[in-house]
Amino acid sequence: MRKLEDYPFDIRPLSRAEGGGFLISYPDFSECISDGETVAEAIANGRDALAAVIAALEAKGFAVPAPNSGGVASGKFVARVPKSVHAQLTARAKAEGVSLNSLVLAFLAEGLGRREHHAQP
Repeated sequence: MRKLEDYPFDIRPLSRAEGGGFLISYPDFSECISDGETVAEAIANGRDALAAVIAALEAKGFAVPAPNSGGVASGKFVARVPKSVHAQLTARAKAEGVSLNSLVLAFLAEGLGRREHHAQP
């Protein structure tokens, strides 16, 4: 059984001209994109879009790419943080009603998106 969480994605902020919010895309599925007002919403909408793409491929009898079929990252890493940072992240995740992993992923994706957005000419 496939886990949607195993598929890597790219996320970037959308400019005002593009409508604002965040765009999510999946390298393993060139035509699978979605967006959302927030990073968390873009990720949730992206997973819905990914599930629909996989279901459509399966319904048509087409092969479904394996996660990381482009071959690079596993999508997993371990980071040691000070106990005080861990406590703050845990409290924030609980307050927002999301898992610690989802919160950290949203922060990382948002930060990377900002950095890429500012680096573009």
